[in-house]
Amino acid sequence: MIKTRNRHIFKKVPAIGTSQLMRKLSKIESRSMHGQMPIAWKRAENFNIYDLSNNKFIDFTSTIFVTNIGHANKRMIKYLKKGLDQKLLHSYAYIHQIREKYLKNLISFSGKGFQKAFLMSAGTEATEAALKLMRLNGQKLKKRKLGIICFEGNWHGRTMGAQLMSGNEKQKKWIGHKDKNIFHLPFPYPWNVSENEAENFLKNSLQKLSRKVNLKKDICGVMIETFQGWGSVYYPKKYIKLLEKVCKKNNILIAFDEMQAGFGRTGYNFGFQYYGIKPDLICCGKGMGGGVPLSGVIGKKKVLDLPEVGNMSSTNSANPLVCYAGLAVLDEINKKKLVEKTKAKGQILTNYLQKIKNNNPNTILSIQGKGLIAAIIFKKSNRYKVEKLLKKVVFNSMKEGLLVVYTGMNSIKIGPPLSITKSALIEGLQVLDHNISKVFSNYDQD
Repeated sequence: MIKTRNRHIFKKVPAIGTSQLMRKLSKIESRSMHGQMPIAWKRAENFNIYDLSNNKFIDFTSTIFVTNIGHANKRMIKYLKKGLDQKLLHSYAYIHQIREKYLKNLISFSGKGFQKAFLMSAGTEATEAALKLMRLNGQKLKKRKLGIICFEGNWHGRTMGAQLMSGNEKQKKWIGHKDKNIFHLPFPYPWNVSENEAENFLKNSLQKLSRKVNLKKDICGVMIETFQGWGSVYYPKKYIKLLEKVCKKNNILIAFDEMQAGFGRTGYNFGFQYYGIKPDLICCGKGMGGGVPLSGVIGKKKVLDLPEVGNMSSTNSANPLVCYAGLAVLDEINKKKLVEKTKAKGQILTNYLQKIKNNNPNTILSIQGKGLIAAIIFKKSNRYKVEKLLKKVVFNSMKEGLLVVYTGMNSIKIGPPLSITKSALIEGLQVLDHNISKVFSNYDQD
């Protein structure tokens, strides 16, 4: 029995009926959809999840960083109901008024220098569209090759182009070939590369690349995940600043993959603002729709208008309902001042995680993240498999009323709705702290 202001576990966890539902789904659904913690969601409100037995959990996942404005947000429901009452659920590419209103607000939210946007349904579509736009721009500039620079360890989605740009070699073996014009630079992990070493690290990486290609003649774009997703790992600022200079000098477009970082999540409207640069393209998804499938690419007019009429569209692009959802997200962020509040709560989160690290110096390597998205990165060991122990930490935390992200790697991710209260944030961190110490208490790092 656990009963606090933010949690209420009064029945068995996992709830009765969970295993039966998992078995039924496993018979009719691709197994690729399975593998999460055994909790069947019944409903979710703000920063709480309720299972089949109505046990109440604190959510540190935001359904993989989607529900930034909170589950079942009142403004979201109000706007969607308004959309339903309009009796206009879909219009293909035929125009409607809410589309104009949403796009205008979205571009304004993005800041100066962005003039147009293209809407889609999934994040991987957005990175695919950016790949196309960068290469169309390369053709326009008459570059010899349409090279794209990406980074080892980054992740951009599950479709072919997105996976070719991603750094996970194992997950793209199914493609059967590599794009000879997509190049991956080594990632400057902060435990290997300091801020002062960052510029030289990039220079050395580009020097090696220059043995294969000419940056000015053969590279048309760079795809950057704002931070490396599995561990919320940022690049050094000097690294990104220098990369921007190199790109401007060689007429190379910069696209930021903001799937996890956008819409207030990091304490900025968009995560790229942390670096103090201005990309040519922003790829968005997840928090953009607040739980409704919505993604997009935002950028400069000269780039977004490169495809001919009808050459870059999608069946569900900019349909009325998703535009209402997108508008609800922007209005909630602005009217509730969620960006500023997230920055403040993010400091609480970072400070507490640092305290957890200090209490576990033999097992925790690093604390990474900004705002309300962070990761605890654990040290590898020759004596035990850290991923197995982390799964136990996540499972035990769930049994005590806290859901965190199990990455399957040597990290635990944390990303509660931006609407979470300070008391719930601290309470959840206390649960996590307790279970990390409990699981790792019998292990000493080699």
